[in-house]
Amino acid sequence: MSYRKGSKVWVEEKGEGWLEAEVVDAKDRAVVVLTSQRKKISVLPEKLLPRDTDEDLGGGHVDDMTKLTYLNEPGVLYNLKRRYALNEIYTYTGSILIAVNPFMRLPHLYNEYMMEQYKGVRLGDLSPHVFAVADASYRAMVNDSRSQSILVSGESGAGKTETTKLIMRYLTYVGGRAVLDDRSVEQQVLESNPLLEAFGNAKTIRNDNSSRFGKFVEIQFDKTGRISGAAIRTYLLERSRVVQITDPERNFHCFYQLCASGKDAELYKLGHASTFHYLNQSKTYELEGTNNEDEYWKTKRAMDIVGISRSDQDAIFRTLAAILHLGNIEFSPGKESDSSKIKDSTSNFHLQMTATLLMCDPDLLVSSLCSRSIHTTEGIIIKALDCAAAVANRDTLAKTVYARLFDWYFLSHFFINFVCFHNAHIYNTFNIFRLVENINKSIGQDVDSKAQIGVLDIYGFESFKHNSFEQFCINFANEKLQQHFNEHVFKMEQEEYKSEKINWSYIEFIDNQDMLDLIEKKPIGIIALLDEACMFPKSTHVTFATKMFRNLSSHPRLEKTKFSETDFSISHYAGKVTYQTDSFLEKNRDYIVAEHCNLLSSSRCPLLSGLFTSLPEESVRSSYKFSSVASRFKQQLQALMETLSTTEPHYVRCVKPNSVNRPQLFENQSVLHQLRCGGVLEAVRISLAGYPTRRTYAEFVDRFGVLVPELMLGSYDERALTESILEKMKLNNFQLGRTKVFLRAGQIAILDVRRAEVLDNAARCIQGRFRTFIARKEFMKTKEASISVQAYCRGCFARKMYTIMRETAAAIILQKHVRRLILQRNYQEACSAALLIQSCIRGFIARRYFSTIREQKAALVIQSFWRKRKVAMLFQHYKQATIAIQCAWRQKLARKELRKLRMTANEAGALREAKNKLEKKLDDLTLRLTLERRMRAAGEETKLVEISKRDKIIETLSAECAAAKSSARTEHDKNLLLQRQLDDSLEEIAMLRGNKILKAEEEKQNSNLKNIVKSLSEKNSLLENELSTARKSSDDTMEKLKDVEGKCTHLQQNLEKLQEKLTNLENENHVLRNKAFNISPKTVSEKFSASIGLPNSEHKHIFETPTSTKHLAPIPHSTGTRRQKLPVERHEGNHEILSRCIKENLGFKDGKPVAACIIYKCLLHWRAFESERTAIFDHVIEAINGVLKAKEADGRLPYWLSNTSALLCLLQKNLRSNGFFGTPSRRSAGSLGLGGRTCQLVGRGDTLAQVDARYPAILFKQQLTACVEKIFGQLRDNLKKEISPLLSVCIQAPKSTRAQAGKASKSPGVGAQQPSNSHWDNIVNFLNLLMDTLRENYVPSFFIRKLITQLFSFINIQLFNSLLLRRECCTFSNGEYVKAGLSSLEKWITDVTEEFAGTSWHELNYIRQAVGFLVIHQKRKKTLEEISQDLCPSLSIRQIYRICSMYWDDKYNTQGISEAVVSAMREMVNKDTANLVSNSFLLDDDLSIPFSTEDLSMAIPATDYADVELPECLHQHPSVQFLLKAS
Repeated sequence: MSYRKGSKVWVEEKGEGWLEAEVVDAKDRAVVVLTSQRKKISVLPEKLLPRDTDEDLGGGHVDDMTKLTYLNEPGVLYNLKRRYALNEIYTYTGSILIAVNPFMRLPHLYNEYMMEQYKGVRLGDLSPHVFAVADASYRAMVNDSRSQSILVSGESGAGKTETTKLIMRYLTYVGGRAVLDDRSVEQQVLESNPLLEAFGNAKTIRNDNSSRFGKFVEIQFDKTGRISGAAIRTYLLERSRVVQITDPERNFHCFYQLCASGKDAELYKLGHASTFHYLNQSKTYELEGTNNEDEYWKTKRAMDIVGISRSDQDAIFRTLAAILHLGNIEFSPGKESDSSKIKDSTSNFHLQMTATLLMCDPDLLVSSLCSRSIHTTEGIIIKALDCAAAVANRDTLAKTVYARLFDWYFLSHFFINFVCFHNAHIYNTFNIFRLVENINKSIGQDVDSKAQIGVLDIYGFESFKHNSFEQFCINFANEKLQQHFNEHVFKMEQEEYKSEKINWSYIEFIDNQDMLDLIEKKPIGIIALLDEACMFPKSTHVTFATKMFRNLSSHPRLEKTKFSETDFSISHYAGKVTYQTDSFLEKNRDYIVAEHCNLLSSSRCPLLSGLFTSLPEESVRSSYKFSSVASRFKQQLQALMETLSTTEPHYVRCVKPNSVNRPQLFENQSVLHQLRCGGVLEAVRISLAGYPTRRTYAEFVDRFGVLVPELMLGSYDERALTESILEKMKLNNFQLGRTKVFLRAGQIAILDVRRAEVLDNAARCIQGRFRTFIARKEFMKTKEASISVQAYCRGCFARKMYTIMRETAAAIILQKHVRRLILQRNYQEACSAALLIQSCIRGFIARRYFSTIREQKAALVIQSFWRKRKVAMLFQHYKQATIAIQCAWRQKLARKELRKLRMTANEAGALREAKNKLEKKLDDLTLRLTLERRMRAAGEETKLVEISKRDKIIETLSAECAAAKSSARTEHDKNLLLQRQLDDSLEEIAMLRGNKILKAEEEKQNSNLKNIVKSLSEKNSLLENELSTARKSSDDTMEKLKDVEGKCTHLQQNLEKLQEKLTNLENENHVLRNKAFNISPKTVSEKFSASIGLPNSEHKHIFETPTSTKHLAPIPHSTGTRRQKLPVERHEGNHEILSRCIKENLGFKDGKPVAACIIYKCLLHWRAFESERTAIFDHVIEAINGVLKAKEADGRLPYWLSNTSALLCLLQKNLRSNGFFGTPSRRSAGSLGLGGRTCQLVGRGDTLAQVDARYPAILFKQQLTACVEKIFGQLRDNLKKEISPLLSVCIQAPKSTRAQAGKASKSPGVGAQQPSNSHWDNIVNFLNLLMDTLRENYVPSFFIRKLITQLFSFINIQLFNSLLLRRECCTFSNGEYVKAGLSSLEKWITDVTEEFAGTSWHELNYIRQAVGFLVIHQKRKKTLEEISQDLCPSLSIRQIYRICSMYWDDKYNTQGISEAVVSAMREMVNKDTANLVSNSFLLDDDLSIPFSTEDLSMAIPATDYADVELPECLHQHPSVQFLLKAS
């Protein structure tokens, strides 16, 4: 392929795998590229791979990698990397799911709500998820009645076990049993995981919880799709880990759990894990974030759930403890050279503990460890073992015991269907199958199940620095699975080709059968040669390698290494792996030691003796019996492949993004290696062998329509246009299917090159036109500037001449005005001097006259204020004296009233003896009252003494006030005289101003008067202070008296309440005593238990059918009056008329429901509300419930919502609670007593009558309220079900609409067409029909408003959740489509007015803001604050991040949010995930009832039932003749 300058390519790099690059120079033999690291590299063209030029648009990633423009290795790698950076850990490759381990908790992805979202949804409709794969397998099993399998693979730490857990969890969710028992199969399947992890998982270098075996979980289903049983198979347990581990790895988890079990560990004489040889080979004993003791109890709990008995549990843990003790047994040389013995007392202790725990003979145990027997024709020969052989013998026993225990554990308690006995003579087949059968019966395995779903969790391809026998077997298994995988991928390719009706017969299939023949073919396969070498005791790995190279040297996939004679390399599908054969023979030999079998078969533990049955006689001749691990594994693998071949496979490939187990870290080289090992790139190769590029015709035309612009105008056939484009480009390697075009590898690159050339030419044309436009614009600007300069110069010359002329004229005018100003100034100075002299003279005369008048007025003011002051003081004195007298009189009256209250309180009779508790309370209150009285009396005495003292003080003060008054009068007289003298003196002063002697005498007199006035004012101030103190003391006394009066009033109220409660209890006891004499003891107990359960009825589900009153004990209510109970029970014959009113549609009259009014009139006339016992209310409720349960009930729900709400409103407005059934807050002051009339009409004229209701009526009102809530909830749920299909097609724009938008955007000369909103019109029509139905049935606007509000809330939730789950909905064009639909809903809300719509528009906040965000332009310029606060204030950061990660512009190909904003949101989302602030980005539906009984009574107006006439169809009924007479 030729590359041009500017082409985007991928270049291979050792450290990063592949790098993004751009061609900067294209030469003949080499291409110079600029990498993303800003380095220039010269490479050959064939080493480059093309990169999509538009990959940065549309989010930069796809959820299905078959949609990639270039399906190649770097495209797959970087697509996963981009999605992983957005926490999108799941990606499809066709039907294959790739799961990247996030190494962090993402709880919002796995909650029950998310499982419900994926339930029944076609694979690919929603975002990739492991639940989608599980649901696809389940639906295929149910629909096709064919077994399915899910194959989960990946390297250690990639998340295989967690993925398997999630798959099993989802399958148990969708296929849970209809009837749950104490120990269901679902629980056992889920609880099998901690057991598998405890006994088969261990810490490795790469993973803290690595599975050291493979397992196949088979979940069985019945015909209805319910789980009916389960089975588990295990493969290739790593037995060598029991006796040998390396630091920092660990042994199996169960050993550490047992050592940390506390009392159980003490029971088995176990200490810390560091004290045991099999565990202390590594210094890692604890795992971060894991408590061994807690895990131990979880394991025991799981054993209980899966059905392991306590005796078997004890045997299992005793066996584990025995293995640990066995590892601590050490040996020393014996007396003979080749013999051995127990080393010391510590080893002897562990030996005794091992024998005790295994329940066998210690001497026989020592003999089996330190010697072996050889059977000959002459007899048995006992051969001693040296120390090394004894240690190896000990380790063999430990591995054998653990392996048998593990096999038994899953054979017998996880009900395996397939058991492969390679050496049938070793096992007692009959006993084991009998054990499986018995346990399967007790647990519930479905042997008749015809459909199963198998989940395979098996180790992935492994390639380390040192690879041994385990890696050989693991890679052999992966080769087998890869062949199955290739066949499946090829089959899927064929099915797609068939569905598209294209020719595929010449497509080559990539197979690895030659690799499988190399390993397993007989008689010269590697496994066959290995078994042959193991048969000879003197064979070594050297002889095995030599024979293998001699027989298989010509095989193309087998190579001999250069630096070793025994190592060999195999070219697997995932790459070349070099194996070291040093331990191949030892690990392949699975010796069965006869002494070990005999020892443990003689054990007194039934479990151990069952595991190690006695060997047949022919097998006892040799002490060691050889069994090939590789051959047994090959047979198990073959059986697994046979099982998988009968099922439909589904694949999940788990990927570990980095080797340090850290989140948000993606290592390209490691992931690339895993993609090769997982077969994902192999699937890519298979796709490349056929037609890797597949595009729908609409997508193809949208991308390459620019190549034929002449055909894009107007309407066109997309298929024909696609063919025209390909023919014009002269391409031959393509085929046209029904809906897609299929291109061979490299064809899309040719089209992209041609497209780039067309776009470049178009860009050059646009640039030329733009440069022409800029040049012309510059010329026009220069021309206009020159004209402006010329005009400016002429203007400047004219303005200069004009300035000179204006200055000359101005000079003349200035001279004239200056002369005038000089003359005017001289004249004004002369005038001002004359005026100044005149004004000074006149001012002197006026001031002298003014001072005289001011002195006269000041004297008058002083006199007037003094007279006013004396009168005011006299008035205040009289007023204070009057108040003091009044206070004294009120005190006297208050004391009299207090004495009366005390007498009234003392006359209250004692309570009856039957109420002991109330008497005690009353005695306490009486005692408190007496104490209060004594305290009050003592206080009153002290107050009286104080009052008497204050009275005396007041008398003395009054006397002093009288003396002061008399002295003031005398002074007043003197002042009058002085005033007269002052007047005379003033007259004399006026007449004789020049007389200074008289003036001096008058001044002396004035000073004397001032002194007198000062003395009088001081006396008055003293008197006022004394009066104020007296007034304050009297006010304090009055406040204390008021407090005493308040306490008395409070005590009196408490006394009245106690009397009321006492009366209520007496009446209740009276009624209960009467009931006890009238009914049987059994009925009493039933009613009493029902009455106790009555208050809890409020906690039932809001949609529960109201309970009939005949199931509850009616609490009788007696008023104690002389009126007899009304005989309402005789009206049982009237039930028929009520049934007809309920079953028939009586319609409405003037907007009033006829049925509700007739029922209320009848009940009121029959005085049912006043009856203490009646069944008529039960009949009404049962009849309404019967109508609601009928088939046609859904259509009558609005009718009955209107009737029941009207009837409930009548009851709330016209019924009044009487006695202790009433609400205390609503009880009037006049209804404290329970006696009186039971029926009392309140109101005047046209007001409705209120009835004192009894208990059945109150209960009827409660039941009717529940009935209204039930009808409302049922109506709302029905509406949600009806509108859900309409919403599912409204969230995504139809393809025709998107195509029209694409055409409009590509042809600038044609106007854009408006998208079709037919789906949204259906929703509007649905809402209009709903409103018409509700209005026809006269449903109150309150209910309509609540119903429409909740319906719009549901619309908001469904649209918003669908938007977040489907990437194809998060597009620009789809946002425009949904926005147009929302505008139609807004118009509908405006048309129906706020009375009926309420806050419905605000309920759409989430979807409105999300869609508004999709359709805004220049998203890249928006900051996080603008998005979260201005554009989407209602959305959480997690929801905004989800939209940003899924958004792509399919209309203008613009870029989304900037990387900085996305990174900031990702950090916030990670913090929220770590802190568990928010678990989900989806919205939950609100199922609550949005109103209460009080809301109904306040919102619904009262109904006047008086003018509602009886329908003609009921005129003949005798029970309602009173209604005809009344009319």
